[in-house]
Amino acid sequence: MHTKLHAVYDSQGRPLNLLVTAGQVSDYIGARALLSSLPNIDWLIGDGGYDADWFREGLKDNRIRACIPGRKQRKTTVKYDKRRYKRRNRIEIMFGRLKDWRRVATRYDRCPKVFLSANALAATVMFWL
Repeated sequence: MHTKLHAVYDSQGRPLNLLVTAGQVSDYIGARALLSSLPNIDWLIGDGGYDADWFREGLKDNRIRACIPGRKQRKTTVKYDKRRYKRRNRIEIMFGRLKDWRRVATRYDRCPKVFLSANALAATVMFWL
C-alpha cells in the first residue's frame, strides 16, 4: 500500500499538521483538506504539486500570499519569489528528520491510521526538541 504524507510546518521546520492520503491520489486532495486548518500566516511555500488556481484563490481569501511555482503544463506563467522558495528545503529537512524514526522510514505499518499515528508521535517529539 502506498501513502502520501502532506504536512503543514512552521518557519522553524516543526510540523504543525499532518495528513495521509493514498499514494495515487492527487496533491490537490491534501491541499483541500489542509487549507481550512492553516494557521494565521503571511506566506505559504509549497511545491508545484499544489499549483492550482482554486488553491491560490483560497489562500488569497485567507490573506495568505502563495510562493508556489507553476507547473510546466500551465499555459500562463505564475510569478513567485524565488529567494523565498529556496526556504522550502526546511520541509525536506523536516521529512528527513521524520525518517530518522525507523518505523516511519521503513513504513512498517500497513494501515494508514497507524502510519499517521507513528508520524504524529515522531512529529510531537520533533516539535519539543
